[in-house]
Amino acid sequence: MKLSILMPVYNEEERIADALKQALAVEYPCEIELLVVDDGSRDGTGEILGRADDARLRVITHQRNAGKGAAIRTAVANADGEYMVILDADLEYDPQDIPKLLAPVLDGRATVVYGNRTFGSHSAYSFWYVMGNKGVTMAANVLFNSYIGDLETCFKLMPVALYRSLDVRSRGFGMEAEVTGKLLRRRIRPYEVPISYRARGREEGKKITWRDGVEALWILGRERTRRKPGTTSR
Repeated sequence: MKLSILMPVYNEEERIADALKQALAVEYPCEIELLVVDDGSRDGTGEILGRADDARLRVITHQRNAGKGAAIRTAVANADGEYMVILDADLEYDPQDIPKLLAPVLDGRATVVYGNRTFGSHSAYSFWYVMGNKGVTMAANVLFNSYIGDLETCFKLMPVALYRSLDVRSRGFGMEAEVTGKLLRRRIRPYEVPISYRARGREEGKKITWRDGVEALWILGRERTRRKPGTTSR
């Protein structure tokens, strides 16, 4: 199996070098490629990516910022692997956890795996950020009669063909809710494994806001009420 690690990047010149180093240093149980999409960065991110030298690394550049969902859409369209996982470049997630996500796939226990952040005590956490995440996740569980622990997790591992079939259209952070809503609508329940997580604050460049939470709720409601393909209204 080959795993495509998809990394959307926007104005991360302070972290991108470390993000690449950490991702490529992991001992993966399968072949990998690291596919980075520079989503219209206007700082030194592009220059740092241009100096990176590793046969497993590919870089694609958007001329203008289009949002995380659009960057992932570009990455998925160019992925060569059978499976994919998303890894943000902000150093909040530890790529050393990716083999843990792969384990239930490689031994046949799961097809879709989510990394579940436990949100334990940490001085960098925002109360409202955590409550917002839990609220959106609860909404998904109520709407789809499921029991997942972390809808907004970046670590979503699944077959590339499955992600392509979801036809995710959200251009920004709403893609997290759209992916999960479409999976749950198909009655695909993600297998979850605990992962480590280090949240960064707004002053460190965190981009998600309360508006993204509102959008996520709207997207979940839309996906829950959308008619199945081939059905007609009476």
